[in-house]
Amino acid sequence: MMSAMAFVMIQEKLYDAEFVRTHCVGFDETQMPEGAAGAESYKDYILGTRDGQPKSPEWAEAITAVPRETIARLAREYATSKPAVLYQGYGMQRRAYGEQAVRAGCVLAAITGNVGVPGGWASGIALQAPDGGPFWLVFPTGENPVKAMIPSFLWTEAVLRGKTMGEADGVRGAAKLDTNIKCIWAVACNALINQHANVNRTARILADEKRVEFLLVQDNFLTPTARFADVLLPVCTQFETWGLEDGWKYGDEVILMPKIVEPPFETKSDYRICAEIAARLGLEQAYTEGRTEREWIAWSLDRYRQSRFPGLPTLDEFEASNAGVYSLPVERPAVAFTDFRRDPVKHPLPTPSGKIEIFSKRLHDMSNPAEIPAVPKYIQEWESAFGPEAKKFPLSAIGHHYLSRVHSTLEGIDWLEEAFPQRLFINPLDAGPRKVKNGDLVRVFNDRGAVIVPCRLTLRIMPGVVALPQGAWWTPDKNGVDRRGSVNVLSSERWTPLAFGNAQHTIMVQVEKAEAA
Repeated sequence: MMSAMAFVMIQEKLYDAEFVRTHCVGFDETQMPEGAAGAESYKDYILGTRDGQPKSPEWAEAITAVPRETIARLAREYATSKPAVLYQGYGMQRRAYGEQAVRAGCVLAAITGNVGVPGGWASGIALQAPDGGPFWLVFPTGENPVKAMIPSFLWTEAVLRGKTMGEADGVRGAAKLDTNIKCIWAVACNALINQHANVNRTARILADEKRVEFLLVQDNFLTPTARFADVLLPVCTQFETWGLEDGWKYGDEVILMPKIVEPPFETKSDYRICAEIAARLGLEQAYTEGRTEREWIAWSLDRYRQSRFPGLPTLDEFEASNAGVYSLPVERPAVAFTDFRRDPVKHPLPTPSGKIEIFSKRLHDMSNPAEIPAVPKYIQEWESAFGPEAKKFPLSAIGHHYLSRVHSTLEGIDWLEEAFPQRLFINPLDAGPRKVKNGDLVRVFNDRGAVIVPCRLTLRIMPGVVALPQGAWWTPDKNGVDRRGSVNVLSSERWTPLAFGNAQHTIMVQVEKAEAA
């Protein structure tokens, strides 16, 4: 759809031609970067100069089901509103080729000149904070002698075939891995099972002791991940230890989280658990540096008061105030890329060209145009309503955030479940042929697994799409069918080609009425 919006802007000359000329590369054949002469520009792609398919609103309507008139109207409104924000959330990139949608949004912001201006937008969900930089309260981590890193979504691949993984698999800090993952230490993490894709496959990997020889889990609750632990260490809650937070992403606040009560029974804080393990290894002093949790909080506040915020209270002052929240002074709003907009020559971006790269020479040099094109393109997903799998699994499923949980946290709380019960949301046009009524149990399945949940008929979801709130705890019955509604029973472990990210919203399923248990 964003490509179709660009088509309207180009055809009707609604884009900011001057900003594109001075601040971007790769928009048309006159702006191609060095070494890419003759390659397809963004304008060529949008107009269909080479592939013969203009990316018009009519073309996009056939794919998205959004009326062509709506697409054209949105394009005109966005292009002519100054300033304008096209704000992307964390969601569209969690699909096959999700990088393309993110890049397409950034290009729309660029060609309309909405970069480096108050009220504009440049990319993604950016961190907003005083003085133009993020205020992250962090503790020293020391120097890790192991430099190799893997994309977090590919941890199952590192268990299965770590020694074969290299740069092509997203490995950083080493040419390749020296070993498969054999030991996992999971702290406050239900992502090993519940929040990872293809739960049934992941469960088989974790259950195979020849692959994962040891799994240590620290958590407050007996989560689906914790049930696979060889050793499970019970952790106290945030009310029973000291903590310090900032106003996540957008806030200008420092939030003190004081210890209210002692940890019950054998529970300990994550810090105390790690300190005790370090002590048994003879490393307690190196790990704690002689500080308790409360003393680390005081150290962190002192550090930021000295380096950035002179008015930040000491821990004793913070406690005495009983406020719990300290608002940082903001003298001016932070607007990204203002210097670049004012003078792109003196203040270039950290890109090879120093400009906004609508055409990326680095991506071009990867020589994988089918999956990693140099300009943002629509690529048909590996599971979609337009593929052969749709004959067997005709409905597109998404796993959306839900008001009863934060991912898998707060699952199982009766009051929240009463207010927002786990349901499959389905359009009446899809429910009718399946003889499904509101509240009926339905079986949602594909080749990776099946879940049985009640359904909710609603016009708020389009025909051909169903939605199952993500985060429900995987609860398989004796036949391996999940009875709680964990959407990751259905999702694929296949990753996006450029960022090696999860594509857990790319799911095709079938729905049928289920018999009562």
